[in-house]
Amino acid sequence: MTKILITGANGQLGSEIRKSSDLFSDFSFVFTDLNELDITSPSAVEAMLADEKPQWLINCAAYTAVDKAETEEETAWLINAVAPAILAEKTKAVGCRFVQISTDYVFDGKNYRPYVEDDEVCPTSVYGSTKLEGELISLTNNPESLVIRTSWLYSSFGGNFVKSMIKFGKERAHLDVIFDQIGTPTYAGDLAMAILEIIRKTESGESKFIAGTYHYSNEGVCSWYDFAIAIHQIYGINCEVSAIESKDYPSVVVRPPYSVLNKSKIKSIFGIEIPYWRKSLEKCINEIKKL
Repeated sequence: MTKILITGANGQLGSEIRKSSDLFSDFSFVFTDLNELDITSPSAVEAMLADEKPQWLINCAAYTAVDKAETEEETAWLINAVAPAILAEKTKAVGCRFVQISTDYVFDGKNYRPYVEDDEVCPTSVYGSTKLEGELISLTNNPESLVIRTSWLYSSFGGNFVKSMIKFGKERAHLDVIFDQIGTPTYAGDLAMAILEIIRKTESGESKFIAGTYHYSNEGVCSWYDFAIAIHQIYGINCEVSAIESKDYPSVVVRPPYSVLNKSKIKSIFGIEIPYWRKSLEKCINEIKKL
């Protein structure tokens, strides 16, 4: 039986993998978070791998507070770059494949078409820089790694834009939301299923394992403004939402104005089917309403 070790298991993606794990009876799962495993400790990682002997490790742990990273750079580097370096090195030593999750923020957002994996990277924030270093060191320390870049992640678990728009939409009569940053929302439940499907297809021989960098987000394109409008429409919230420019929203970070990801590679190599963003948003909001 294939064993999969998950780090950062209490976050959005880790929680969605846990939720989906029952659908994969051929796998056994070990879910760890900070209380079970310090991923910044080489000896702790080595001991966990020796005890559990997984064939795959999915690193869902990340420092994702984009604005705070500008002043907490050391912490962001530790979690987003140093920890993946350790995990990649230690997994390679025991013949374990490694999955590292990355971000659209490795790009500067000045492109005119959806980004492919080989496009030039140029992060404009500490968060983006630390995640890029995590990508590079993962592939260097363990050539049997998958780096999966995603964007605008949300879930029924944890805090995210969807939950914030629902909360603020209920509390306020009016909201201002940025319209000049374009990307694609990603339901963490879909990303979790995609990762587990890649592992299933690889282990069954249905797909050939090809290490490297891949893009995954839901299909389609929208602005944060469009996203907010859709959230309120689907949930049934009556709140006036105005479109504003990025320059009118105070932030210490320059965010990519355009960060749509091209998913052709992951679809062609692993045969992954990707849902449209609004359809997945409806699914997630139905889950949120059950909470």
